[in-house]
Amino acid sequence: MRQIFTIPLRNGAVIELGRRTVVVGVLNVTPDSFSDGGRFFDSRRAIDRAIEIEDEGADILEIGGESTRPGAELISTDEEKRRVMPILDAIAGRIRIPVAIDTTKAEVARDAIRRGAVIVNDVSALRFDPELSRIAAEERAVLVLMHMRETPAVMQRIEPSSDIFSEIELQLSAAIAKAEQSGVSRDRIIVDPGIGFGKTLEQNLRIINRLDWLSTLNLPIMLGSSRKSFIGRLTGRPESERQFGTAASIAAAIIRGAHMIRVHDVKEMVEVVRVADAIANEQGVDSAGVLR
Repeated sequence: MRQIFTIPLRNGAVIELGRRTVVVGVLNVTPDSFSDGGRFFDSRRAIDRAIEIEDEGADILEIGGESTRPGAELISTDEEKRRVMPILDAIAGRIRIPVAIDTTKAEVARDAIRRGAVIVNDVSALRFDPELSRIAAEERAVLVLMHMRETPAVMQRIEPSSDIFSEIELQLSAAIAKAEQSGVSRDRIIVDPGIGFGKTLEQNLRIINRLDWLSTLNLPIMLGSSRKSFIGRLTGRPESERQFGTAASIAAAIIRGAHMIRVHDVKEMVEVVRVADAIANEQGVDSAGVLR
């Protein structure tokens, strides 16, 4: 049985986690993301997709302006802001669900929060910009801390970890401590083991199959396996045809204790989540929203 958490948002609302899995719909406004890079680089298409993500049943909309695909190089703060801020401005008042910003940069996080974002997803777990935790604390934002080995540019080329579970625990524990020292309250912290970020095929499979191990941190768990390369290696499918493999990985993660899942194919995965939740809870699940 999953732990139950209540996450306070800076706007006074709360998100309930544990009774029903939260679906985070991903919108990449980049030219080079591994899955949908370039599709929503045009502002008009990005805005339309943001609205569609909500209509398809996502509980949270996450916007990212910097690719973290294997081999990706970091972009400047100004370029990242140029990509995401117009989208945030355009959807203000048009999106009812909470908005998250996927960034490793404190300045981008601050400006996004002031445009309505309430969650910051930092895939570097505070390693790339130490100021990000201070911004999250000052702005009372929810902070997602994800494990990644090295940087996107080299993470799949370095020597595999000999003990990936210990490495994940050490990095995330250090990031949690740093966030709390900066003033981020523990009830606003979420952890993510970082599927595909510097892991081997076998390590990704073990992390999902043993995901309940991460519950020792006593924090909500988010997982992003959508369309990842390990699914392609198992199925032989390109990124655009990995929905069924994604569905299997998501269902397994929910059974093992995931509270939140990041997906590209929102409409399809909402149904997967509903069935997986019913199995995990051994009963039908209330389809009401998680936002209170």
